[in-house]
Amino acid sequence: MLTCLCKILPLYSAIEMYLHKKPIPVEWKKPGYGWTKLNFDGSCKGPNGSWSSIGGLVRDHKAQFLLGYAESIGPANSTLAELAALRRGLELVVEHGLNQRVWVEGDAKTLVDILEKRREVRCLEVRRHISHINSVILPELENFVVSHIYREGNRAAHKFAQMGHHLDKPRIWRDVPPHEVLTIVHEDAQGKIVLRRRGLAK
Repeated sequence: MLTCLCKILPLYSAIEMYLHKKPIPVEWKKPGYGWTKLNFDGSCKGPNGSWSSIGGLVRDHKAQFLLGYAESIGPANSTLAELAALRRGLELVVEHGLNQRVWVEGDAKTLVDILEKRREVRCLEVRRHISHINSVILPELENFVVSHIYREGNRAAHKFAQMGHHLDKPRIWRDVPPHEVLTIVHEDAQGKIVLRRRGLAK
């Protein structure tokens, strides 16, 4: 019986320690003066991402909403959906003349690492998107930084991406956000901290 307890106790202690880890405080941060911030997200549902959508929003240094977007993009894996969301967001930033200094933020750590550290990728579709961003869009920006944030700090973009699943055609909102994200945008502007349980993906 003692032998059995010795085997069980270390496992129990590990579980107890995991459950009692302190959550991580996550907060959306305003960009600096003269900067705009693009938060983006992709959403995949169904087997093999058979229903995918994208979304995101752009805010200024006062956290004021400038524009948002959402659309359904058909079949795509999570990386491609995130990348499509980023590409579309950057295209809109350029189209609307918001391209002086742009801070891009998303909750897809792998994609952020690819962009930030210029990592090589095997997927031809991913490489095509990244090549377009690097060669066509980024030269249009005066300054550009990219960072990762946990989903708890990317709630507004996540909501836009979820909304994309229900749209028949691409949708853009200017100056005034849709009511579905009003509360989140307001909470972000007020600096609300959302606690994240350790061990969660993204």
